[in-house]
Amino acid sequence: MAENLNKYIDHTLLKADATEEQIRQLCEEAVTYDFMSVCVNPTWVKKAAAFLGNSDVKVCTVIGFPLGANTPELKAFEARNAIQNGATEVDMVINIGALKDEDSELVERDIKGVVEAAKTKALSKVIIETSLLTDEEKVRACELAKKAGADFVKTSTGFSTGGATLEDVTLMRATVGPEMGVKASGGVRTAEDAKAFIAAGATRLGSSNGIAIVAK
Repeated sequence: MAENLNKYIDHTLLKADATEEQIRQLCEEAVTYDFMSVCVNPTWVKKAAAFLGNSDVKVCTVIGFPLGANTPELKAFEARNAIQNGATEVDMVINIGALKDEDSELVERDIKGVVEAAKTKALSKVIIETSLLTDEEKVRACELAKKAGADFVKTSTGFSTGGATLEDVTLMRATVGPEMGVKASGGVRTAEDAKAFIAAGATRLGSSNGIAIVAK
């Protein structure tokens, strides 16, 4: 099971004070360890794409991050702009307040705008921010992401009150079925963590500890 842990990892640096040199290092590490992607803020997408050159490491970025409180129109624009700059994966944060208000129409429209912007050009992942949701809300968020045509659901931004849990990943996998991706993010720090999340149903792991996870 999960022998090639490196190919599950989105090597992540989303801190506000990240510098160009740190982004360059992130990209170099991703090539060295053959990670699936680097995950960076939109301002760094063009540089990351250039740093990664002809490698097979993907460029992942975040949309409506970290609060998810932007309008659907702005998230769709942000996704299109990021893809034009070289992003091949976009991780968008849902409108969490709308989900809690049971405004499913808005949440679905919010997701769909990004999904349509990404269609045929980039993978779309939907961050539901599990630490702020009840189990019922987690299920509803996953169902809406699936209905909107997203490629993945993702647990967390890493900037809220908590990260991924095995219980949440298990619930998300049960909700979306086998055809969608599930990304565990926040709290994946060791190879043991990684293997446990994969066993629970994760097909991608967002972590700033990628090297520690794969180091022998």
